[in-house]
Order: sequence, then structure tokens, then C-alpha cells
Amino acid sequence: MSKAFTKEDDGELEAEPGEEAGAEAGAGPAGTRNYMTPKGADRLRAELHELLHVERPKVVETVAWAASNGDRSENADYIYGKRRLREIDRRARFLSRRLDSAQVVDPAAQVSDRVLFGATVTVLDGDGRERVYQIVGIDETDAKRGRVSWISPVGKSLLQAKVGDVVLLKTPKGEEELEVGGIEYKPIDD
Repeated sequence: MSKAFTKEDDGELEAEPGEEAGAEAGAGPAGTRNYMTPKGADRLRAELHELLHVERPKVVETVAWAASNGDRSENADYIYGKRRLREIDRRARFLSRRLDSAQVVDPAAQVSDRVLFGATVTVLDGDGRERVYQIVGIDETDAKRGRVSWISPVGKSLLQAKVGDVVLLKTPKGEEELEVGGIEYKPIDD
């Protein structure tokens, strides 16, 4: 078969989700810092360690075994192993850049009467329902647990507010008023 009809990998990798090709990977919006809690940084370090020291060596071993079997063009173990290696390497580069650009802030070390990064904020919505949000880094968001990024609409509206302040939250459904009922600085639990 002619080489003109075979697909060869040109070595170019796709951008990680949330990362523009060629963009600075550690950056959120241009000019912002990559704030992160100690727990968030530990989770990223653990994932990077797992990829580089556990998962990647296993895949390399599989690819080496598959390559030793001869014809690589129809060898699924080889083809998928090489693809998985590229995925692992891409994710490892992404995590490394995120960690390199991280500014770790311990919420328990914060002392303020205003909402800052790492705060656990209790708010009352327009219907009188109480909600609790933790202001965390971009890589730590978890809506189900009330963890919102400091650059999210909720996070932005709450930053710098004091207890008793009413902030305006702009959502796709419209504007909503939230009254800040309490501010705590405590470690982020898992």
C-alpha cells in the first residue's frame, strides 16, 4: 500500500480541555493568578505522580511487548498503547504547568472580615434559603459540594463582601440577590 493512504501521527497533540492550543496552560483568564488550596495542589501532585510513576510505566511495558510482536500496523495493543501514552503525556504536561503556575493559599491562614480566596461563605438567597459556598481554585470546583471557583460568577460576586452585604449574582436566568450571612476561613475538607 502506498504511504499516501496511511495515517501517520505528526506528533501534534490536542489541547487539554479548558486549554487553548499554544496558550499558557496555567492561566485562567489573561492576567489572573492560578490560586489553589493546599488540598487542591496535593490532589494535582498525586494525579501527576500516579500518571508518571504507575500508569505510564505499565503502558510503556505493554507497548514494548506489542512492538516486539512484529507488524505494528494492525497491532491494537501497540496502536492504543501509543495513543494512551500521548494522552498521559499531554495530561502530565498540563498538570505540571498548572502546578508550576500555582499560588497556594491556605484558607485556614486567612484572617479577614471580607470574603477572600478560601473563604467558606454562608448566604441567604431571595427565597430565604441558606447556601454555603467555598471559594476555591479553578482546578478544585465541585458544584455538588458547594465549591466554586474564585473567577466564577458566584465567586466574583462574593469576593470582598462582608457579613450583612447584599451582592448581586448575574446568572443566565437573571439577576439574584444574595445576602452574606457568615464568613469562615477553615481548611477545605475532602
